[in-house]
Amino acid sequence: MPEPKWGMVIDLQKCVGCDSCTVACKAENQTPPGVNFNVVIEEETGVFPNVRRVNLPRPCMQCDNPPCVPVCPVNATYKNSDGVVVIDSERCIGCRYCIAACPYGARSFDFGESYDQEFDGAGQMTVPDYGLSTPPPQGIVRKCTFCTHRTMRGEEPACCETCIGDARLFGDLNDPTSVVSKLASSSRAFRLKEELGTEPSVYYLK
Repeated sequence: MPEPKWGMVIDLQKCVGCDSCTVACKAENQTPPGVNFNVVIEEETGVFPNVRRVNLPRPCMQCDNPPCVPVCPVNATYKNSDGVVVIDSERCIGCRYCIAACPYGARSFDFGESYDQEFDGAGQMTVPDYGLSTPPPQGIVRKCTFCTHRTMRGEEPACCETCIGDARLFGDLNDPTSVVSKLASSSRAFRLKEELGTEPSVYYLK
C-alpha cells in the first residue's frame, strides 16, 4: 500500500459554530495564550431578510505546495512524507517569514506567555509538539500538524474526535476507497484560495 496522504473534509452544512474543535485543539496541544491552531471564522451572508450565518473552521491547510516552506531561511519548515507540514522547533529562529507567507493565517508566534496565573503547573505540562514535560521553546512559530502525535498512534486529530456535528472527517486521500477521498472528489467539494496554487489538503463541502 502507498504511504497515506492525510487530508481533512469539513462539511459546512454540519458545522454549528460551537468551537469545540478550537477548545479540543488547545487542550490537546497545550497551546499558550494567543496561539490557536484551529479557529472558526463566522460570516453572515445574504441580504435581509434572506440572511444566514456561515461557520468556516480553519486548521492548517497542509498544502501540497506550501508557500511557507521555501521562505524559511533555516529549513525549519518542511513537508513530511504523509503530506503534513511541520516545524522543527530546534531549527526555527523565529523570523516569522513563514507567517507572512501563509495565505491562510494558519501560523502563530509563541511569545512565551503561559496560563501559570490561571492555574499552578500550567507551564510544566507535556506539549505534544515537542514531547517535553518542561516548558516548550519560546520565540518560535507553531502550527496545526493534524495532531501528528495522535495519527502515529492510529487516532484521528482531536478536532475531528470532538466535533459534535460530525462535520470533520479525516483520512487518507491516497486511498480512493476512503470516505475523505470520495468526498474530496464530489461536486460539493471546494478548497480555499485554490487560485494561489497551494493545493490544500483540507476540503470543504458546500
